[in-house]
Amino acid sequence: MDRKVQIVIISGTSGAGKSRAADILEDLGWYCVDNLPIALLQKFAEFCISSDGRYDRVALVTDIRTGDGFEPLFETMKALGEMGCECRIIFLDSDTDAIIRRYKESRRPHPLAADGETLAETVERERRKLGPIREHADILIDTTVLNGATLREQLVTKLGLDAEQSMRVRVISFGFKYGVPAEADLVFDVRFLPNPFYHDELRTLTGLDEPVRDFVFGFENTREFFRRMQPLIEFLLPGYVEEGKSSLTIAIGCTGGRHRSTAIAKELADRISALGYRTTVSHRDIDKG
Repeated sequence: MDRKVQIVIISGTSGAGKSRAADILEDLGWYCVDNLPIALLQKFAEFCISSDGRYDRVALVTDIRTGDGFEPLFETMKALGEMGCECRIIFLDSDTDAIIRRYKESRRPHPLAADGETLAETVERERRKLGPIREHADILIDTTVLNGATLREQLVTKLGLDAEQSMRVRVISFGFKYGVPAEADLVFDVRFLPNPFYHDELRTLTGLDEPVRDFVFGFENTREFFRRMQPLIEFLLPGYVEEGKSSLTIAIGCTGGRHRSTAIAKELADRISALGYRTTVSHRDIDKG
């Protein structure tokens, strides 16, 4: 197997943030499954190995509710390692007071709650049951004082992920006549540039066609716009990564969203991708009008 399938098991005490950790990894591009039965784990790994790369990074949440004990998990992980998978366990915990506070805020019962037992006693009983998987954990994270951003930072660091790869950047072209995309974080208006629409030989083409791109970038205004915009983007992106943002949407708008914005969005996405960020580009209004 040329590819390395990475499988992360997320476990820990109830209320310590397992679901939040899974959500963060999902935002980072991992495929996440909650409470997959251990008996199906090896079959699932075989499916991941045979896939086209979509399932090369998988996070599985397991907790005390599985009821199977953890020895089958350890045996399966050993078998997966022999198959060439990279398997790790992340164990999340918080101090008892923090867990009690979170359960009071959520007004949900603890999954191991028993009659005549305080919540603190239930938490400690759960910790004892989770002792074996904690001892086997590759990564321990105390979430007592962590918010979402700092938990994300710890996961990125402890899993050895590239900082740039931890945020997805989406570039959208659009037409102002159809409205600004609601999901946009940054909006750039390029209606000040010469419009290919007024040239008969270009009107039916789009900014993805070479003649239109050459027309748009044939003007000094366009080239100067990029000379000024690119340093701004290069300055902003690391700041958003450090702040813990998992995705950023940059919208480029012209009048109809077919010519100028499309050509510029494509060029901008290529340049951001070259910086190492996971980047996609879409053209919302390219087929309108």
